[in-house]
Amino acid sequence: MVNKTRILLAEDDNSLSELMKEALEDEGYNVDVFADGQQAINNFDKNKYDICLLDIMMPIKDGFMVAKKIRQQSDVMPILFISTKNLEEDKIKGYQTGADDYITKPFSMKELLLKMEVFLRRSRKMFYETKQEYQVGKIFFSYTDLKLNSPDGTFTVKQKEADLLKFLCDHPNRVLKREEVLLAVWGKDDFFLGRSMDVYMTKLRKYLKADPEVVIETIHGVGYRFSVPVIPAE
Repeated sequence: MVNKTRILLAEDDNSLSELMKEALEDEGYNVDVFADGQQAINNFDKNKYDICLLDIMMPIKDGFMVAKKIRQQSDVMPILFISTKNLEEDKIKGYQTGADDYITKPFSMKELLLKMEVFLRRSRKMFYETKQEYQVGKIFFSYTDLKLNSPDGTFTVKQKEADLLKFLCDHPNRVLKREEVLLAVWGKDDFFLGRSMDVYMTKLRKYLKADPEVVIETIHGVGYRFSVPVIPAE
């Protein structure tokens, strides 16, 4: 996947949420923390997440309500409840509202990470089993197969080249800030990764040159724009 795995963590205990965020980020995850259920719902609507970790007892809206809302939008989003509530009826209610698993406080981070990985593997399998293909002008790009077909021939691209091209294809004809692209494709923004990105952009331009209407423009001082022909609506 292009982005680092992104976690929605809804937990109103600040001390615990800070500990979890630090531990998860040490493992390479991106973590967004929300202290009440309504914040979690609002941000789930705005952002793309790979897994949701929900406390049950939260202000405004509890974890059950958050899970129900998430399930209305996604049947496949992994949801893990994290709670001190250990009664059988609470667990049953959790599963009925859409939870994939339930972990009881106190817990070890190792246990949580193992449970998370089970569901993330499932999600990745479903993701890669769905072919992701794009047409930009006269060029056909299969992110799934790492293949790019153009009038100049067929090329096999490297994973990072594919990740970068996929991000461009997902955001055509708009100005993309350098830091936005770096965060999305590499997970962080720093000088050395920026130099690497410039090299990959040059490689992509060579692949795309077969169609003069498909251009990766450099917007000096800002970033890039992936200019592609607009297909008129039928």
